[in-house]
Amino acid sequence: MDRHHAVSDASRDAPTPCAEWNVTQVLQHAAADQLAWAAALGTGTGPSYNPFEPSGRLSGSVAELLAPAVTAAGAAWTAVAPGAGPVPTPLPQGALPAATAAAACALDAAVHAWDVAAALGLPPALTPRLAGQLLPAARAVVEPLRQYGAYAPALAPEAGDDALAELLRYLGRDPAWRPPAGFGGAARRGQSGGTAGETG
Repeated sequence: MDRHHAVSDASRDAPTPCAEWNVTQVLQHAAADQLAWAAALGTGTGPSYNPFEPSGRLSGSVAELLAPAVTAAGAAWTAVAPGAGPVPTPLPQGALPAATAAAACALDAAVHAWDVAAALGLPPALTPRLAGQLLPAARAVVEPLRQYGAYAPALAPEAGDDALAELLRYLGRDPAWRPPAGFGGAARRGQSGGTAGETG
């Protein structure tokens, strides 16, 4: 979620590819997910709110929301030995092979970073190369989660899709999604010297 400093006051309420959530809610959900992964691995106590009911209201900055989640998740995965066997997860599937679980955790962060970048009208940090690396994990964990509303139904692939488009469609996202008029431009103005955004 390295684009958090591009989130201006004006863009916090911007719509995202997650139809029912704005930028703030996606960030809250993403942070809570990482805290949940960390807690499942034995680091921290998890989020203080339901990741699927983000309030859309922040008492502090975006950086203050994300930093504890990134720190906890990083510490949790650092403690997992290379080549470890199955590890606990916060998913309904329960324990998964360590490599699959790590990739699923990364997938969650990466796709929500794409959501925020798309909402702000910024180039995505999620590249086709990284998407290709995350696709196997997506196919391993996503299907059972659709029934809970964690992912929308998959979209049909289209000719010419690269690995990023393939991943996004599999996760129920339209690779061509763009913010409504006004929102993407507002985000860019905030980033380049308008209303001060979050820093950190």
